Amino acid sequence: MDLGLRDKVMLVSASSQGLGYGIARALAADGAKVAMCSREADKVAAAAAQIRDETGAQTWTAACDVRDAASITAWVEGAVAALGRIDGLLINAGGPPAGVFRQLTDEQWQAAFELTLMSAVRMIRAALPHLNAGASILTITSSSVIEPIERLGLSTVMRSGVLGLVKTLADELAPDGIRVNNLIPGRIDTERVAQLDQSASQRLGIPVEEVRAQSIAKIPLKRLGTIDEFGAAGAFLLSPAAAYITGASLRVDGGMIRSV
Repeated sequence: MDLGLRDKVMLVSASSQGLGYGIARALAADGAKVAMCSREADKVAAAAAQIRDETGAQTWTAACDVRDAASITAWVEGAVAALGRIDGLLINAGGPPAGVFRQLTDEQWQAAFELTLMSAVRMIRAALPHLNAGASILTITSSSVIEPIERLGLSTVMRSGVLGLVKTLADELAPDGIRVNNLIPGRIDTERVAQLDQSASQRLGIPVEEVRAQSIAKIPLKRLGTIDEFGAAGAFLLSPAAAYITGASLRVDGGMIRSV
């Protein structure tokens, strides 16, 4: 299936590894030009070089701290200067730390707010003047926006705010021909999931392999998802092939989320 991404310019944040990298690679494989960012300039440059070698796509990278408005603006404006325009924006950021409510401080709540919710607000605000009819915005949240996850209250609250932003902007930007959607990952085989499994292993006093086996047992497809599978879903929602989809949340979870 041709997604219609040839020569489209796609901005993909937090894309040096994991979910963002999977989407950047899928977009590039379908012919898009990809602007990538990460807090570590060397790391995202290496990721972009690998994508460029695999796909032949044009890539551009910059260091960007998505907690900082000026850093976001510099990334967006630099991408426009280098690649000419923006046809799509993928909003992604690392997850807030785990912890139960009684342990969380005001500083941790504020840090999660800046990292998860305000990064989305600021990226959209910076990109919006460059978006025309046919452009798309896609956020990555978490299965916690549907079913709260133990010890991930910070993520649940802030990512639920991002989902509210998606629904709001889907209405507001539809008259301009700009689509806004959300992607919900289940248990995808990423460093973040591995870290959460390791944390659970230490807390529960059981081997990390047992933690992972218990998680996989709850997934109807009986395995973790891959970043390539997740990336394909993200590339589709960002592409012209999804031209009549806006305000939607797509679950990529192997059937893990049971709610109707």
